Amino acid sequence: MIISVASGKGGTGKTTVAVSLTLSIENSQIIDCDVEEPNVHLFLNPEIEEKIEVKTLIPEIDKNKCNYCGFCSQICAYNALSVIKLDSYGDVLLFPHLCHGCGGCILLCPENAIKTGYRTIGEITRGYKENVEFIEGRLNISEVLAPKVIEEAKKLIKPDKTAIIDAPPGTSCPAVASIKGADFCLLVTEPTPFGLHDLELAYEVTKAVKVPSAVIINKSEDDKIVEDFCKKNNIPVLMKIPFQRKIAELYSNGVPLVVGIPEYKEKFQRLINFVKGMEK
Repeated sequence: MIISVASGKGGTGKTTVAVSLTLSIENSQIIDCDVEEPNVHLFLNPEIEEKIEVKTLIPEIDKNKCNYCGFCSQICAYNALSVIKLDSYGDVLLFPHLCHGCGGCILLCPENAIKTGYRTIGEITRGYKENVEFIEGRLNISEVLAPKVIEEAKKLIKPDKTAIIDAPPGTSCPAVASIKGADFCLLVTEPTPFGLHDLELAYEVTKAVKVPSAVIINKSEDDKIVEDFCKKNNIPVLMKIPFQRKIAELYSNGVPLVVGIPEYKEKFQRLINFVKGMEK
């Protein structure tokens, strides 16, 4: 089973929930898909066994074949190619950070003057913390193709394990890539106007990708605005984590909630059993 832990905004407690859930169940793996700022490793301190480069396709121009017709630049939706043609000079300029690796220019070049090349955009790290398998995607600085790194990290999900995905915040392409294909999505929110607003957006994403969802309220105090929304949309609220200084201190010291307050382990075990029951 694949469970994605997501939220409409940052700072709601996704990683707190994802790590605690992973440590509460047997035969589990956690995939940190917040590739622009991964932080699961700070709580697990896993022993790293493998690092894998993530590469994306880029075109390589064979200037012995190219006649600088400009067709490649015309079909590129991202303006990653620019062709210069003068009476005595021609050149093709590639802007690699704009290239999305679709391969259209390679396929459609009338002179077959473009071949497939690759460049590294990120890294996948694999390791273990006791019986928990740890997988982290990390996008290189200045790169923008976060979904590509997320997709490569998700390829390491094992069907015989319960996989917990720590998704990036928000509702843009990286968040969608992390939620899509999951069996269930836990939406972590906080009972504030901002928390509610972004929960509404995140819930719409789960509906769009057809992934069933439920809510966890973190920093729980007066939860009426979130509970009213969940009741109106028939969304289950599966857990409330109170707004307590001790929990914040554990987080700031890199201590998982279920380690610092062991009674939460049983709560997360009940939660995962409930989710598996809903999924059936």
